[in-house]
Amino acid sequence: MAFGLQDATSDRDTEVMNEINMTPLVDVMLVLLIIFIITVPVMKHAVNVELPTATSQPQSAKPETLQLSVDAQGTYFLNQSRVADGALPQMLQSEAAKSPQPELHIRGDKAVRYEFVAQAMASAQQAGLRKIGFITEPQR
Repeated sequence: MAFGLQDATSDRDTEVMNEINMTPLVDVMLVLLIIFIITVPVMKHAVNVELPTATSQPQSAKPETLQLSVDAQGTYFLNQSRVADGALPQMLQSEAAKSPQPELHIRGDKAVRYEFVAQAMASAQQAGLRKIGFITEPQR
């Protein structure tokens, strides 16, 4: 039974046990679980569709990578060739117009002021380059 006397030999013989018997609740929950396991796959409605067939070639043109280096004095080098002052935005705009658009990898010297790297990033963003990354050396 769900309610009964706790202990007949104790001094409080009239005290009622106030704990719920969990066995019927667990049985009902297991039955509901089994019902849901059986009915859920039946309830799924799949629409049969004939998909078209097409042949596609993987993208063979890999985007090139631009290496923008900034030395300790703030001089820019695009693919190891020195860039004149003020010419970087025009060069980046011409590279951004290519299809597929190249990735820009910025390599900043450890001693360079952040201002020069930030200017290079702003120029790349204004030129429309979407993929910009930083190249660093791993710690030893």
